[in-house]
Amino acid sequence: MTDPVEPREHVTDPVVPRERRPLIERIGLAAVAAVLAAMFGGVALGAWFGSEPFLAVMAAIGCLMTVWVGGLTLFRG
Repeated sequence: MTDPVEPREHVTDPVVPRERRPLIERIGLAAVAAVLAAMFGGVALGAWFGSEPFLAVMAAIGCLMTVWVGGLTLFRG
């Protein structure tokens, strides 16, 4: 079966340059990410002290990923 999507070299549309988000929007999105990261961190700590290491590790990973994406949103735009 052939792939219905055309390869990139056959597409005639030019690549549209990506625009940076306005600074206020980046700050707002980073603030939302910070709140969610704090919530994930709280779950991680609560699970760790509640003897649930698997949940604690998963919540800590969620916290780190949210901080990472929030940082990318703020600094990369």
